[in-house]
Amino acid sequence: MVKCATKRPVEILLVEDNPGDVRLTVECFKEGKIFNHISVVNDGEAAMAYLKNEGDYAGAIRPDLILLDLNLPKKDGRQVLKEIKDDPDLKTIPVIVLTTSKAEQDILSSYRLHANCYLEKPVKLDDFLRLIQMIEEFWLCVVRLPMNQSDC
Repeated sequence: MVKCATKRPVEILLVEDNPGDVRLTVECFKEGKIFNHISVVNDGEAAMAYLKNEGDYAGAIRPDLILLDLNLPKKDGRQVLKEIKDDPDLKTIPVIVLTTSKAEQDILSSYRLHANCYLEKPVKLDDFLRLIQMIEEFWLCVVRLPMNQSDC
């Protein structure tokens, strides 16, 4: 495993409406080796409010990484992805689409909207844990993420 050292927690925004998937994702990241902080929103409108520091999310910390489900209430994950990547202040935040959809159209449209990667949620618990470990190892250890603007 790649060794990682962080001075501050890696800020992760999880955009997920399924409470079971939220619990599982948060628990899997707790098992990891990287100091992180996960904020959770459960619909697309809340995701954009969080990212723009609006309403209940005024003062929210800018995430270093976004885990985005596609099938969300209020505002679809594809719309959220488009808004993030169209916004000059947000487009540098890596977005990992993490969804149950295996549809080729969803994969293609996500990449056309500039998703940084597309991952299918595994059904088995062990496979899900391994996927989160791979996200942690690659995205939080190997990849050099842009400096969080609050650190500048």
